[in-house]
Amino acid sequence: MTLRATARAVGVSHAAPAGHFGDLTSLLSELAALGYRRFGVALMEAVDAAGGNPRVRMKAMGRAYVGFARKHPGLFALMYRSERLDFARPALRDAIANARGALRAAASARAPAEPLTPLQMAAQSTALWALVHGFAVLLIDGRLSGLIASLPEEESADTLLEAVLATARVGE
Repeated sequence: MTLRATARAVGVSHAAPAGHFGDLTSLLSELAALGYRRFGVALMEAVDAAGGNPRVRMKAMGRAYVGFARKHPGLFALMYRSERLDFARPALRDAIANARGALRAAASARAPAEPLTPLQMAAQSTALWALVHGFAVLLIDGRLSGLIASLPEEESADTLLEAVLATARVGE
């Protein structure tokens, strides 16, 4: 991907993207920021629709995370391509912070018997993120196709995700 190819694809002069974005990293960073904004909205909508039960909210967020990756695989991949992005760009920094805020809000909505320490909260958040991010990447990369095909006919990627979330006891 080059700025010139991008200009050609959208039908503008070859100098237009460089004049607006400066370089390819800036363009990709702005696209990733757009992705993170959409991602944050998807996460918050899922959590808001799930009601007040923390476990249900966390599972809804997991489904929304994987659903976003499935619906926008190229954008999702770009969002996690650190070597192609400029994290100093305010739009990208703010969009990532908002998406992380949605994740944190759902994780902190738990009502554990005892309050979690900062380390425990970080560990829980990381475990949940790794679970859904890993599942999403495996799914969009086709790495789960054989496993899903080996399941009974009524099972799908969605039912596998539900089983994974239940097995992991998300939100407990």
